[in-house]
Amino acid sequence: MTGHQIAFIVAAAVTIVSAVFVVAARNILRAALFLAFTFLGVATLYVLANAELLAAMQVLIYVGAITVLIMFAIVLTQQLMGAKLTQVTRVKAAMLALVAAGAVFAFIAKTFIAPFKSADGMMLSAPKPADAGVLRQIAELLLQPYVVAFELASLVLLAALVGAIVIAKEDRD
Repeated sequence: MTGHQIAFIVAAAVTIVSAVFVVAARNILRAALFLAFTFLGVATLYVLANAELLAAMQVLIYVGAITVLIMFAIVLTQQLMGAKLTQVTRVKAAMLALVAAGAVFAFIAKTFIAPFKSADGMMLSAPKPADAGVLRQIAELLLQPYVVAFELASLVLLAALVGAIVIAKEDRD
């Protein structure tokens, strides 16, 4: 096994295990934390697929923004409502979801691993990635001439989030 394959197996395992914990966690704040680990695992899979721009966007948007927004919403909702939020997981539904996930995994493995096997059963090397000309241009535009606008947009979103927290705290007092 090559290092790339081992890294893929580890990243896929972390992603799947943390996704299961998102569903199985009884504390909803912990479920949101496991969701961040799931997003990081997906970003790692993007890096392993030579899609670095997608990985960077995954970390910036999903881990950095969406997960933090979900956590803020959970914390503020718990403070405003004064109640503990918990998830209810039914054993039958969890088992059915596990069986369905296994069937999907078997289908994906059969569909996507078969083209990489040669006639004698040896694994072939992965195909070379296509030219990422368009993605490279988007990345260069985001990170060179428009980086100031990109960062200003993030500051505006941060100011809106802080303003929402201040307004929510004033209503409670």
